[in-house]
Amino acid sequence: MAKPAPISPLAPKSIPDLPGVDGVRFAAGEAGIRYKGRTDVLLAVMDKGTQAAGVFTRSKCPSAPVDWCRAKLKGGKARALVVNSGNANAFTGKVGAAAVKKTAEIAAKATGAPASEIYLASTGVIGEPLDASKFEGVLDRLAGDVRADAMLDAARAIMTTDTFPKVATQTATIAGVPVTIAGVAKGAGMIAPDMATMLSFVFTDAPIAAAALQGMLSKAVETSFNALTVDSDTSTSDTLMLFATGAAAKRGCPKITDKGDRRLADFRAKLDLVLRDLAQQVARDGEGARKFVSVTVEGAKTAKSAKGVAMAIANSPLVKTAIAGEDANWGRVVMAVGKAGEPAERDRLAIWFGDIRVAAKGLRDPSYDEAKVSAYMKGEEIAVKVDLGLGTGRFTAWTCDLTKEYVAINGDYRS
Repeated sequence: MAKPAPISPLAPKSIPDLPGVDGVRFAAGEAGIRYKGRTDVLLAVMDKGTQAAGVFTRSKCPSAPVDWCRAKLKGGKARALVVNSGNANAFTGKVGAAAVKKTAEIAAKATGAPASEIYLASTGVIGEPLDASKFEGVLDRLAGDVRADAMLDAARAIMTTDTFPKVATQTATIAGVPVTIAGVAKGAGMIAPDMATMLSFVFTDAPIAAAALQGMLSKAVETSFNALTVDSDTSTSDTLMLFATGAAAKRGCPKITDKGDRRLADFRAKLDLVLRDLAQQVARDGEGARKFVSVTVEGAKTAKSAKGVAMAIANSPLVKTAIAGEDANWGRVVMAVGKAGEPAERDRLAIWFGDIRVAAKGLRDPSYDEAKVSAYMKGEEIAVKVDLGLGTGRFTAWTCDLTKEYVAINGDYRS
């Protein structure tokens, strides 16, 4: 069994208390997918009528579980979720598709749910066949052990190179009725937008129809998980799903069918907070990370252009290694802006590290103080800001530094 990595120094100082979400129960266990003696499978069982929405990788080589989920999502309903770590079941051909089908059949027998309402996700090594028979007996036991208060166990079960479980929760109101939103995520490397080697599952007891859930999720992901990068590599397995059990209807919460319903205003805001929290936790757990980095680009001609520049900066190995070395090398930021392929004018450009402007109007800032900016770069959180001076477009991306530990982790990944 691989030796666990030390917890990231950027990890949250505490784990939030996770309230139970009415209508969903969790269990986690060991199936021996890759390692012995390691929790590597989670099962979530949801009440009948639970609605589902999802966003998946844009990779042209999606995993077998991604193909399965996309097909089942057309029905908009969910009764169970099975997730394993240790094996991504990606690039496994017909064998992978058969493993997905068999896993769903085993889960259906264990939970009593129809296979068409069971969702699957896998994370881990690409290209290795997944032996679905390892779920036999395991899912039966887990189905008998599911509890409303076991979400944190579920978060731990899907970790691979993660160093801490990622969870987030918010309370929203719909027509004055409180509803819960709570989610888990995993991811530390092979992280880039659309979406990342990232799995995230969010649950709510709000009675919201699948179409409305999908509309909100597709929009919210653009400024959360699709604003995230660790190493610019998009995975085969990216999966973000949102499940609404509808249990709050028993407390008088009205059923919502339209994503534009004004009564969803607070829910949309709180969903955004949960997704951004989870996305930032992934950046904080970037493989080998020692610095959490936000990159804000403003003054672009459009928001899309601002995103292009922000991601060019956030994905630059030269920018990220300079930050790892605590070097405010704004010349590398200039380089990244110039290569982004978006509208930019050298003599309008301004750059900040934190609140220290280091460059303006195509030159080093006249008040540049090397000692002051060097002191700032020693912190664990680094904010880079660029003003293009061309318009009102704005975007913020999240990333981390690039250290020797990243190379070591990925050099040894399959060893």
